[in-house]
Amino acid sequence: MDKLDTTDKNQDQDPTAVSRKRDHIDLAFQSQISRLQLDNRFYYEPLLAAHPQAGSLPEFQFLGHQMKAPLWVSSMTGGTDWAGTINHNLAKACQEFGFGMGLGSCRALLYSDEHLNDFDVRDLIGEDLPLYANLGIAQLEEVLENGQIQLVVDLLDKLRASGLIIHVNPLQEWLQPEGDRFKKPPLDTIKTVLDLLNAPVIVKEVGQGFGLNSLRELLKLPLAAVDFAANGGTNFARLELLRSESEKQDLFGALAQVGHSASDMVTMTNQLIDELGSERQCNQIIISGGVGNFLDGYYLTKKVGLPAIYGQASGFLKHARGEYPELQRYVAGQIRGLELANAYLRVRS
Repeated sequence: MDKLDTTDKNQDQDPTAVSRKRDHIDLAFQSQISRLQLDNRFYYEPLLAAHPQAGSLPEFQFLGHQMKAPLWVSSMTGGTDWAGTINHNLAKACQEFGFGMGLGSCRALLYSDEHLNDFDVRDLIGEDLPLYANLGIAQLEEVLENGQIQLVVDLLDKLRASGLIIHVNPLQEWLQPEGDRFKKPPLDTIKTVLDLLNAPVIVKEVGQGFGLNSLRELLKLPLAAVDFAANGGTNFARLELLRSESEKQDLFGALAQVGHSASDMVTMTNQLIDELGSERQCNQIIISGGVGNFLDGYYLTKKVGLPAIYGQASGFLKHARGEYPELQRYVAGQIRGLELANAYLRVRS
């Protein structure tokens, strides 16, 4: 930082010098480390790189696609009034910056094309990036029970989707006033879908994550990826509980507080990599749930022992409901932050 004075012999060459140095004085006390929480997750290495050029993140393969940024639009619901605007803006951002997208629940499209335009974003995202449809365990259990797996095939075809996300949400369904009840363990439904559906499959939770035994079973399956959807972001079990009557909130409120953080799940994943060895078939991870900013994403993707990207839902949602330039600025800032982190930060072991 420049010295805290208001004189500068080179003011003629730097017309901002006076105002900048006044800012330094005004803000110096706010910038004291004792007033801030130091981020001890990284070694800061200021000597080893020049300022990174825009677009300097290395491209990489993920989900069978070439990607430019380790981001993922986590599946979210925009509601019928907002879904079209949100999905179209997000698809534009994916195309511009080179990352993939999971659509919100496509349940309505299984039996009707009334809302197809809200989800039909393949032309906007382009042919070369991953775009995944999304259905819940309850819908898939019903489809399988009725021998209607072709409905899922047709859904992927009309969305020109790269594959299917299955969201697992037993607590959300239990706490939802209109919730469904599972007749079988979700693992059984997932295995049947993998047997019948000739398309890549991702499995995710909805805001509480997976425990060690569930994560073990998922990593043993030939999934395209596991999406953590860990506790720390939008918790859909808690969201549904808040829609319930007060008596139900009092009875079951504690259930909405259980789960696993993304950091906890990274630790479990690394443990299971060693434990499972050649028994592991899933080789990619989407880290989501409580990933508040690019530093969280950078840290967690570097910490996990499998190829990984990080997903956000609420961060994107906040900026995707209006005009596209607002979302564009947000995403550009995330990527610029990743470029700086990649240049100057190393994750502590």
